[in-house]
Amino acid sequence: MSHGPSFFNLYRHNFARIAVAVPRAHVADPASNARETIALMREADADHAAVTLFPELGLSAYSCDDLFHQRALLDASLAALNDVVAASRDIGSIVVVGLPLEIDALLFNCAAVVHRGAIIGVVPKTYLPNYREFYEPRQFARGDRLLRDSISLLGQSDVPCGNALLFRFGQQPLLTFHIEICEDLWVPVPPSSFAALAGATVLLNLSASNVTVGKADFRRELVGGQSARCLAAYAYSAAGYGESTTDLAWDGHGVIYENGNALAETRRFLDAPQCIFADVDLDRLISERMRQTTFGDTAHAHRDACARFRTVTVPAVLPTTIRLPLARKYERFPYVPSDPARRDERCREIYDIQVQGLVTRMRAARASRLVIGVSGGLDSTQALLVCMHAVQALQLPTTAVIGCIMPGFGTSERTLDQARRLVAALGCEAREIDIRPSCLRMLEDIGHPYANGEPVHDITFENVQAGERTSHLFRMANQSGALVVGTGDLSELALGWCTYGVGDQMSHYGVNASVPKTLIQYLIRRSAQAGPFSAQASAVLLDVLDTEISPELIPAGEAGGVQRTEDTVGPYELQDFNLYYVLRFGYRPSKVAFLAWTAWHDAASGAWPDLPPEKQHGYEIGTIRQWLGVFLQRFFGGQQFKRSCLPNGPKVGSGGSLSPRGDYRAPSDSAADAWLADLATIPGQDDRA
Repeated sequence: MSHGPSFFNLYRHNFARIAVAVPRAHVADPASNARETIALMREADADHAAVTLFPELGLSAYSCDDLFHQRALLDASLAALNDVVAASRDIGSIVVVGLPLEIDALLFNCAAVVHRGAIIGVVPKTYLPNYREFYEPRQFARGDRLLRDSISLLGQSDVPCGNALLFRFGQQPLLTFHIEICEDLWVPVPPSSFAALAGATVLLNLSASNVTVGKADFRRELVGGQSARCLAAYAYSAAGYGESTTDLAWDGHGVIYENGNALAETRRFLDAPQCIFADVDLDRLISERMRQTTFGDTAHAHRDACARFRTVTVPAVLPTTIRLPLARKYERFPYVPSDPARRDERCREIYDIQVQGLVTRMRAARASRLVIGVSGGLDSTQALLVCMHAVQALQLPTTAVIGCIMPGFGTSERTLDQARRLVAALGCEAREIDIRPSCLRMLEDIGHPYANGEPVHDITFENVQAGERTSHLFRMANQSGALVVGTGDLSELALGWCTYGVGDQMSHYGVNASVPKTLIQYLIRRSAQAGPFSAQASAVLLDVLDTEISPELIPAGEAGGVQRTEDTVGPYELQDFNLYYVLRFGYRPSKVAFLAWTAWHDAASGAWPDLPPEKQHGYEIGTIRQWLGVFLQRFFGGQQFKRSCLPNGPKVGSGGSLSPRGDYRAPSDSAADAWLADLATIPGQDDRA
């Protein structure tokens, strides 16, 4: 992958832009329908769509009924297709249009696949509805009644024809699409199910689908569910204004889904042509299929059905050399929903998961007390809140939680005060141990120069403090018949920002182990605003949120500057973004950087109204690359041994966990070279051309 504008091109990162067009229909007027179609073809091509989908029987209109048996209409429909084919010569997008086709004295409801002046395939509708308002078998034959696998059409010979065709882009093999028509999706086992098992990543549906009350929601559920089951993208285009309203009405409903997630939707009942598009993430679909091994098991179970599919190579040339950013929005905080209502629901559920995990462990261990180190920072605050919820669920007194405050050499007056106020406001048993004397003894025992008055603040100096704290907590737990509750979070584990063994990496149970730093901030904010705690506790929680993230292991400098975690490991907002797409989907670094740039390059893009001012900023590609390099080196290049022996802790989200017993198994001796080589393909500055 080269530097320059092409890096900022969605096709270079295995996205595909899919368009859904809904023209105004003209009943039994194919010439007018061809003009409507051609105009929308050009609009979609101007937006650089790879594929543009039109409604069922769009060149004739769907509601022609017995007019489909009139030769004049069939001939005019063919002439309209010829106009579309001619117009496609200067259009890069693949166009999928619907029309009636007579083949061997049978009439089929077909989709024609058109590109650059040629018809590259024809797909007949498989299932014809014959109930309520539908009488399609009166006019059409089922697609499986077709007796040949190729036809001659508009002067072209050997045009592939059948309902078991896959269309694969030669330039982008991950982009393989299959076509079904309306009712094909409504049956218990749609043809697209087998097409997905055979390799289709994008499923297209030409539909007419008249509207009735509540039907739009059902379509969304149907399309979304099929895309989720098939681990595919699904685009759906239905007829709109202009179709006959003799007995029916039409809403022009078009949608695009990806693995169950809605990406785009038309405006229903719009009395005008419209074209929507979405950028489909092909890597995501392939990643999900690789991980969900039952997908492959199902393909094997239905191997005979999958073997029926033929692949047609699509010769389209994708526009990979121009600057073409994603139109798709990517949240800056993938672990945190931007919608306040969903965010509140997510936070509530996470608390339930964390508390349920801790309560179950306490019961299994027959432990009636908990010990936790309270620093006055984010992670220990969230873990302490979970402890309080857990003892409440077990109907134990708040003093069943022992909140131990252990100031060291770098502890600030601010965090020490916050820790004291927090344990007091929550009503836990408060203990305070100054660990400096025991740390000095340890440093003296091992001959460290700090014990002789030299200001040497090396890694040994830092880890002695972390080790002393953990050692005190475990012995205190022995003394009290309690469990030590860990405070470390998912972000720190990913970056290896924890002290191994007798340090903050170890506990009896780690309630935050799969909760990232950015999400912890919102969990605490929710507790401050809506939690069951006192006003005094809420005030402390808000103070904690405003505190600089720091391990506080090195004394403040002469100017009062504190040790800043993010100066070393990078901004957590970027590193959590990197973690999500590396861990959840296994994306290559260059794609992760492209997504981060999409989310973060505009200072105002994606900003939430409730974010503090310091969060209203962006990152240029050079900064994104810099901190992604830190992430890759730390995640892949030497910190896995800390994750290979993690304490137990509950998995919280589909973004993954790093438990060696759960989501993530990796060697402790791996190198980061392959990831760093791909990192080198990322440009060092934004291209403004």
